[in-house]
Formats: sequence, structure tokens, C-alpha cells
Amino acid sequence: MTGLKLNHAVLFVTDLEAALDFYVKVLGFTVAADERQMNAAFLRAPGSENHHDLGLFGTRGPKPPRGSAGLYHLAWEVDDISDLATVRDTLSASGALTGQSHHGATISLYGADPSGNEFEIMWMLPKEAWGEYADKGVVMPLDLQAEIERWSGRQTGEATSEG
Repeated sequence: MTGLKLNHAVLFVTDLEAALDFYVKVLGFTVAADERQMNAAFLRAPGSENHHDLGLFGTRGPKPPRGSAGLYHLAWEVDDISDLATVRDTLSASGALTGQSHHGATISLYGADPSGNEFEIMWMLPKEAWGEYADKGVVMPLDLQAEIERWSGRQTGEATSEG
């Protein structure tokens, strides 16, 4: 199998209206299909040409406790590292920011929607800059401003002479 990639994710949410409000106002998604008669909505990520990137289905079920089997988080990638500063400020202002980390190959912010579904907004360093982290999964402190200054103007995965 070649070319396998994630096309969209679908989440159960405890309050469809609160989830819609969050994903539209905080993360900038647009509603691609409003299916309230099915207690559902389908959203498109900013800049996406996909039909929908996220489906939301309202449920009356309880949120599973953290660490239960199932989805841990979704990750969305931004093209420009400077977008992470805006995302961090927006998530922080809405009370949704839960953390930030440098993973050697990616720079990541973490948050949770009103139903507690966790997500990551990340920027991928140019592959040549992964170095010792190419085959590791590390969690290191993040100085976002320093990383923005270092990588500003480079798009995700763009080759660099820093290697």
C-alpha cells in the first residue's frame, strides 16, 4: 500500500454547539456541511481544499477518562512556524492551551476542545535539520520565540543549508 494518508477525523463531542463554536472561532475552521438533523457537522480546516477535515457528532455518552483506550490526540500541521505564535495566543485566551514541546523534528502546541478531545498544532522542521532526532520521539522544552526567529520564512519541510 502506498500513499496512505489521513483524509479526515471524526470525533464524538459532548456538546455539538460548544464544539462548533470552538473549532470555528478558536481554530478557524469553516462549516462544510451542517447536519444538525443528525446531530453532526463537518468542518474544513483553514486553507484546506478537502471536502471536510473534521467531523463532529454530538453524543450523550460520558467522556472516557484520560488514559483510556482510544484516540489520544489529532495533529494539524501549519506551513509557517510564525503561525504557532498566533495559535498559542488564541488557545491560551480561550483556556484551551494544555502544553507545548519541541520534539526534535517538530515544534508542537497542545490543546483540548470543550469535550476534552486533545489535539496538536505543529510545524515540522526541514528534514535535513532533524539530525539525531530523525529516529527518536523526544519531548523537550520549547522556546517558541527563539524557534520562530531561527526558522522564520521557511515553509514546513523546506530544505535548509543548516543540515
